[in-house]
Amino acid sequence: MSSSQHKQLNKKQYATLITGSIGVVFGDIGTSPLYAVKEIFREHLTMEPTHILGVLSLIFWSLMLVVALKYAILIMRANNKGEGGVMALTALASLATKDNPNKKHLIVLMGILGATLFYGDSVITPAISVLSAVEGLQVIAPKLEHFVIPITLFVLVMLFIIQARGTAKIGKIFAPVMIFWFLTLAVLGVNQIMQQPQVLMAINPYYAIHLLGELGVKGFLIMGSVVLVMTGAEALYADMGHFGLKPIRYAWFGFVFPALLCNYFGQGALLLEHPEAIENPFYLLAPSWALYPMLVLSTCATVIASQAVISGAYSITKQAMQLGYCPRMNVTHTSDSEIGQIYVPTVNWMLMFFVIILVLTFKSSSNLASAYGIAVTGTMMIDTFLSFIVIHALWRWHSIFSYSFLGLFLIIDTIFLSSNSLKILSGGWLPLVVGGLLFLLMTTWIQGRAALAEAIDEKKVLFEELEEKINTHELVTVKGTAIYLARSLHGIPQVLLHNLEHNHVVHERIIVLTVVTTDEPYIDDEEQQIKIRQFGSQKQFYRVKLYFGFKESQDVRYALTLVNKKGLDIDMNNVSFFVGKEYITFKRRSKMPVWRRGIFLFLFNNASSAIGFFKIPVEKVIELGVRIEL
Repeated sequence: MSSSQHKQLNKKQYATLITGSIGVVFGDIGTSPLYAVKEIFREHLTMEPTHILGVLSLIFWSLMLVVALKYAILIMRANNKGEGGVMALTALASLATKDNPNKKHLIVLMGILGATLFYGDSVITPAISVLSAVEGLQVIAPKLEHFVIPITLFVLVMLFIIQARGTAKIGKIFAPVMIFWFLTLAVLGVNQIMQQPQVLMAINPYYAIHLLGELGVKGFLIMGSVVLVMTGAEALYADMGHFGLKPIRYAWFGFVFPALLCNYFGQGALLLEHPEAIENPFYLLAPSWALYPMLVLSTCATVIASQAVISGAYSITKQAMQLGYCPRMNVTHTSDSEIGQIYVPTVNWMLMFFVIILVLTFKSSSNLASAYGIAVTGTMMIDTFLSFIVIHALWRWHSIFSYSFLGLFLIIDTIFLSSNSLKILSGGWLPLVVGGLLFLLMTTWIQGRAALAEAIDEKKVLFEELEEKINTHELVTVKGTAIYLARSLHGIPQVLLHNLEHNHVVHERIIVLTVVTTDEPYIDDEEQQIKIRQFGSQKQFYRVKLYFGFKESQDVRYALTLVNKKGLDIDMNNVSFFVGKEYITFKRRSKMPVWRRGIFLFLFNNASSAIGFFKIPVEKVIELGVRIEL
């Protein structure tokens, strides 16, 4: 939803968006109380009151500075026509350097790195969230402890299986469940705070500074676990396109943030009175009669948090495809009314495979916590750099303010990232391996596409040359319109030349069609979406360019109805689409490194067809083989 649309919303619609955002946006950060406090105290801490207050102070100021100030107040202003997330931010930052190809390439690489780290996070979040909820059995019924892993795997496998059916119907209960979840967090926390009100002193940053000063180097290690309270912070920014800036801010500051603080401080109050509760302070915060209901509620909340991350992986994959950063994959729209409801089978099964491996390998949320954090903090640092570029180069803020933003949050991000880097050997390597592998694949794809575009451009034939060839060759003219899909914005595609050379026929009207993805999420103006140019003395040739935003569905069939409105009459009953089936080989001295060639060929040969991706009527398509040497 664009920012202009949000201005026209009434109070009821705002309330609906705020409620919806609570159900979708805050699932990850909202389930962190299940495991965060327990994990922080595993890092060289005792149950002394000063340590408990110090930890709570670190939690409070981390949430305040990073989530509230950095994301909710500052970075969310850097929206691309109302859209957020690392891909939208990359596209926006690229606008600031569009005249400098080298800088733009560097920004794109940063954005891709951020996206691949998000995938690493997407693998861990479902595993640690659901596992930490089901581990409540260890507190409620220790004899059932051996059922924790099987129940966790069952819940997760069912979650991935239902993705193909879509989540529109299930999604309607997300908001009520999460609202009840946050209310429960708040009530449990407040009840304990009333018994130990001195815990509220932790709001004073002195306790955080004193703790870090007392522990020295060991205090640095604690920051690697404190980051657990911020996992899911980027979701505020990434889901802005669905709910809007103001509804997410209202939900965060008015409901979610206070509920989280109440629960964290409630766990701290419990530990002040009962230090032994560190075994599982979240579940022990609840009265004994509420333990089983809390187990069910926690599992539901973590499933919702996992769903949000999985849906985010689908969304970022689709954006990457349309921006040309990864191969085309099959995308299924699971809802007729919700544009964002999509399903990407390849991503779904890949995530499920890695999540199952994680659960079986690490076996507990405490072990998984050692792998969590480095991907999150890496993405946060990239967001800081990209936001600085937007603030400094695009918005032209005063240097004092823009460099202050960069300096403050770069220091914070560096502390969190470097402390989490110490976890690499104990599990942090996993999201880095996943992210690194995906980064390799995506950069190889981008380099291969660039080489392909260069090879096509070298053999470029202009429309004037085509007309001359047609006039000097004996060709049969047939009725109807031929539409040729072309990668390049200039000249004519090889598939058109192949058709003339081998079939010796030419249609009454020839349209060369190119689909262009812009750095904006949506193209609001139809005049900007379609560009038509006519060539040839016989008015036989047309070049049509269709411009789509990176969040839009690239529906060629629908776009051609808009072309009709602009005066180029296309009878869909009398049209043929010619699509080139490209076969790639490499020269001995190709610019692409030898080790990348096999990777690119694998990605290229397994990419989904342009026919389905662009929603071209299958019965109207003629495929012709074209061999290209890179």
